[in-house]
Amino acid sequence: MADQKKQFSKVNQLQPLDSGLNLSLKVVNSKTVAQRGRTQGRFAECLVGDKTGIITFSSRNDQG
Repeated sequence: MADQKKQFSKVNQLQPLDSGLNLSLKVVNSKTVAQRGRTQGRFAECLVGDKTGIITFSSRNDQG
């Protein structure tokens, strides 16, 4: 199987309901919005972006 180079998208290319995309982003801010029991985990909202724009990313557990 040949090595395939990953394709990266930019923030300004995102469309509602996009999934399975690769993005290279910088975290501007991360704030825990809910911390539940051990099985529920931690939820955070992260402000992330690249040179084309900034978005809010909702993360779960170790994503944020």
